[in-house]
Amino acid sequence: MPDSSFLDWPFFDQTHRDFARALEDWARANLATLCPEDEAHGDKMDQTARRLVRALGKAGFLAASIPAAHGGRARDFDVRAICLGREILGRHAGLADFAFAMQGLGSAAITLFGTEAQKARYLPGVGRGELIAAFAISEVEAGSDVGNMSTRAVLDGDHYVIDGGKTWISNAGLADFYTVFARIGDEPGAKGLAAFVVDADTPGLSVSERIDVIAPHPLGSLKFDKMRVPAANLLGQPGEGFKVAMSVLDVFRTTVGAAALGFARRALDEALARSVKRVVFGSRLADYQLTQAKIAEMAVAVDASALLIYRSAWTKDVKGGRVTREASMAKQFATDQAQMVIDQAVQLWGGLGVVSGVTVEQLYREIRALRIYEGTSEVQKLVIAAKVYEEFGNG
Repeated sequence: MPDSSFLDWPFFDQTHRDFARALEDWARANLATLCPEDEAHGDKMDQTARRLVRALGKAGFLAASIPAAHGGRARDFDVRAICLGREILGRHAGLADFAFAMQGLGSAAITLFGTEAQKARYLPGVGRGELIAAFAISEVEAGSDVGNMSTRAVLDGDHYVIDGGKTWISNAGLADFYTVFARIGDEPGAKGLAAFVVDADTPGLSVSERIDVIAPHPLGSLKFDKMRVPAANLLGQPGEGFKVAMSVLDVFRTTVGAAALGFARRALDEALARSVKRVVFGSRLADYQLTQAKIAEMAVAVDASALLIYRSAWTKDVKGGRVTREASMAKQFATDQAQMVIDQAVQLWGGLGVVSGVTVEQLYREIRALRIYEGTSEVQKLVIAAKVYEEFGNG
């Protein structure tokens, strides 16, 4: 049984405990049917992802990422609930976590910077699981270096004409709409960006390729060829694109750490179960001190990650404002430590740990991308250091 004692921590109120327990019960009852192993990858992956989004919306769990005015749980986001959702779903099925998380990430710019008309058009459908959202910022030469973006938007009457492309886009080909970032005007670097909400059926938008990665994840590249987007679809003001992007990541980086925490908890459970059953040289694997040392390291990593994640989520929900330092710490530490925990679990499983389809082998593939997307571990360290120096200078 997974540890749930952390729900008693003061970071949560009763609504979060109720949300977590309801989602845990729902996941146990439904995910085996909604996300069978043979349909979580390959040709059936897109269909499975759509089915998961619909089911999560129907059950009411997507409300964590939607403002209360449009059917959600909180004024903007309930970050603690999103983190609990990602942790729980990540422990059960990586594709379920993906389906849950992308609804929030893909629509967050509308929540934070959209007009009332934009919010009313998109957010209720996202919360009900009827519209699938996507976040399109990365390019071949502009991943962590957002300021190197080359996709360009030029104002032409009451429309912007967008040319260029995006890659590493989650939900490419599945999404009903995309939050697209493009360069506008002649300002250099991050100063000259803008964000738009773009419907998937907009002429000039195409999915140029699908990208297969080591874990189930609908991913692809987009191409924009003289794509005309109404000026009314601009999110925020011209030139505010970098601010829009960083504000979104300020919320969702913490939740990436929560997904990693879910993977790590599952790996620890799998390692414990294996170590008490496996007999080596006449004794249980759990009886050896080297095993106990590994388990101790894994347990400490899990609890320390949870503390950083839920501190960041609580700070955002309760204190408000930016949580750049807290979110980067949570994301960097939790993803790196989850990699360690899962690697140790594979080691304790021995040869079976690298057999395709075994849970720890699946986790080993699923965790790796989390140390890269929404800012690599190296980028997070630079962000953390910059904030620490900034606070030191202001002391």
